[in-house]
Amino acid sequence: MTGSKQSPPKFSAERHGSRIAAIALAAAIASWTDRARTEEQLPPYTVVGDAIPQSLTGAKGNVERGRGIVVNRQVGLCLLCHSGPFPEEKFQGTLAPDLKGTGARWSEGQLRLRLVDASQLNPNTIMPPYYRIDGLTRVAPAFQAKPVLSAEQIEDVVAYLATLREE
Repeated sequence: MTGSKQSPPKFSAERHGSRIAAIALAAAIASWTDRARTEEQLPPYTVVGDAIPQSLTGAKGNVERGRGIVVNRQVGLCLLCHSGPFPEEKFQGTLAPDLKGTGARWSEGQLRLRLVDASQLNPNTIMPPYYRIDGLTRVAPAFQAKPVLSAEQIEDVVAYLATLREE
């Protein structure tokens, strides 16, 4: 009995190349769609002088949640650089201004802009933009096109910092 051998399918660079191109295009579209969806979720804001006078959510933030964000080293990361009236927190930062008296030094709108994107006030700042997603480099893939804090979290932190009136 004679058997016929089937030869394996020939590799076709053209066919595989078009698959790779299709996969790359699909990935690019998914990335763009995720970014567009995130940008749609970021409420727009208007900078007036050195402030964002209007709430990002249209409502006041929650003071208690704001304090929790400020002292949480996995969420706000504020205490990596700042110190403040947090006696229970050890190892507070010394790179940035003390948060004591923040509410006496700046208005809510000024605080809001500093959190959203302090580089609009000082292009050389080391403070990260907590609500800007465009024009950033060296961002881990899991965090691309996502703000560090949501609009609600920004408002919570603004509400808390505004209560810090004593130097």
